Amino acid sequence: MIFDSKPLLTVFLLLSFCWSQGQSLPSFELTSEWREKIKSMVKEQMKTSTNDKKKLLIFSLYTGFNHWIIPHTEAVMKMIALNSNAFEITISRDIAVFEKDQLSKFDVVLLNNNCSDGSQRDLFWDVFNKDNSLNEQQKIKKANKLEKNLIRFVRKGKGLVVLHGGIVMQNNSLEFSEMVGGSFDYHPPQQELHVKLVDPNHPLVNSFDPEGFIHYDEPYFFKNTYCKLNFRPLLYLEMDKIKMKRPRSNDKINYISWIKRHGKGRVFYSSPSHNAQSYESPELLKFLYKGLLYASGFIDCDDSAIKKL
Repeated sequence: MIFDSKPLLTVFLLLSFCWSQGQSLPSFELTSEWREKIKSMVKEQMKTSTNDKKKLLIFSLYTGFNHWIIPHTEAVMKMIALNSNAFEITISRDIAVFEKDQLSKFDVVLLNNNCSDGSQRDLFWDVFNKDNSLNEQQKIKKANKLEKNLIRFVRKGKGLVVLHGGIVMQNNSLEFSEMVGGSFDYHPPQQELHVKLVDPNHPLVNSFDPEGFIHYDEPYFFKNTYCKLNFRPLLYLEMDKIKMKRPRSNDKINYISWIKRHGKGRVFYSSPSHNAQSYESPELLKFLYKGLLYASGFIDCDDSAIKKL
């Protein structure tokens, strides 16, 4: 059989052009071929030995910016969870799952790029705002109730995984920000980034090379409770290496992934990635797997907050 290298060369040249021009990587449909490619990598991950499977909710609704990676992330995290043999999975785009009686059925919630609309930055309110039978006070009251249900869910001992734009879900809420570890502020254009490990020996990042890894993404910056650094950081970027037009702060580094406690619960946040191409890295897949295990209580590790430096 003759192997035609032209398609691969074309893709390589296209990606190289995007990297050099600071443009987004090309989006692509979620195909069965791509699923199988990722599945073959996920199968190499170790399974979790447990007789008590956790109930995982993957929530993929957005009301603001539509990240093209949403269906890919949903598929990847489902593959990871199924392969682990430690989870029963529910996938939903209905905010009714955050009603108290529904939410109580789960052990872990995964927020998948749930960007809210820019006007209020409150995904729950965005949904209720479309209901013409509700007045403004009712919309706010119902939205607040669902948000408090989620915060109480975590505080009382359950798990939360927040991926990339999921942090924008309740972006103006200081309570949500306190739980997650920060709120989204802005991001410069996509670019090649050298992601570094805060502690190469930490069990959640030891799948990566100790020197870090090259990653193409939009570097997220954060506000609100992020300034407290009330979390255990995992990944970071050096500020002076980021191409950006906004004035730089005095901070030398920008954290892009962390774990933290919130009450009795556990939270894992990962900004990588905006692009499904990133999932073609076995190391990143293992990192997301370990983050899910941490949030679910299967991994005990140092999650003490570093506080403000």
